[in-house]
Amino acid sequence: MNNLFVFCETENGVVADVSLELLSKGKKLAQTLGCKLEAIAVDYNLYNIGRQIFKYGVDVIHIADDRKLAPYQTLPTQKIICDLVKQEQPQIMLFGATSIGRDLAPRVASALRCGLTADCTSLEIGDHEEKKTVKEDNGEIKQIVTPYKDLLYQIRPAFGGNIIATILNLHTRPQMATVREGVMKKEVFDENYKGEIKKIDWQKSVTDLDFAVEIISRHIEKSKINLKAAPVIVAGGYGVGSKENFQLLHELADVLGGQVGASRAAVDAGFCEHERQIGQTGVTVRPKLYIACGISGQVQHRAGMQESSIIVSINTDENAPINAIADYVVTGDVATVLPKMIKYYKANSK
Repeated sequence: MNNLFVFCETENGVVADVSLELLSKGKKLAQTLGCKLEAIAVDYNLYNIGRQIFKYGVDVIHIADDRKLAPYQTLPTQKIICDLVKQEQPQIMLFGATSIGRDLAPRVASALRCGLTADCTSLEIGDHEEKKTVKEDNGEIKQIVTPYKDLLYQIRPAFGGNIIATILNLHTRPQMATVREGVMKKEVFDENYKGEIKKIDWQKSVTDLDFAVEIISRHIEKSKINLKAAPVIVAGGYGVGSKENFQLLHELADVLGGQVGASRAAVDAGFCEHERQIGQTGVTVRPKLYIACGISGQVQHRAGMQESSIIVSINTDENAPINAIADYVVTGDVATVLPKMIKYYKANSK
């Protein structure tokens, strides 16, 4: 088995942040394995892709660049990737857990008859021993131990986030996983790093039948909410009490130059829009300051914000689970504490 592959999502030739995060993690995994990091991109106008991703330590970029391949379509992209994987035999392949990744990765895994772990929050390299108990012809019970080296530990929340599961793929390759946005740090390996660009000869295997869907028009509206880039997040839970009370969070966020987030319970109660949901079923964030207002801090929510630099908890329950990971705890009612904070910051901010 050979190298580590990352599928790079692109839009008009621009690589998605989640793909850059995967390349950063992929480089570290490749260094541990002593193999190369390779990327795959399928789009149009990919002339600038090397400048975008070589600095993350990419050794080889495989590109399929053609007007017919943009915007993304499942069948041709799946066939291009499957053909390349059969040819190059990577040991690991990673996708972002986005709408495209969640559509594409299972189809690739199914076509290649290999396993896939979805929505990973961590990836590591490790060893494993598989133990089997067998009964021989003479009736003797014997234990057979099979060692496996350099496996991909695919780590993700399971059973509603109540446990963290480590999943291994022992018998098929490549080992495949999708990884949630924001859980890996985007880190440049070397600004001057230069790899190789290889063009994929995809026209021989992809036919007109693979372009069965005709995209007549597209409308892309960028979200006005960008929690991942916010240096400060003021997040509210069910304990905030109402949609009206959430206005206090918006006021504090405006004063601090931040964004408003929410727990799933607050979103389900209609206090806040879904785009602001943080946690296992929302977005993963790591701001410099995270102020949790009326959030109990179940494991599903903590999975999406526990990497924040400073965590402040405001809660009437001094034993709330989130207090265990908070740097500062304020025991009190959000409706009482927040107006005082807003007043103070307004009076003291320049």
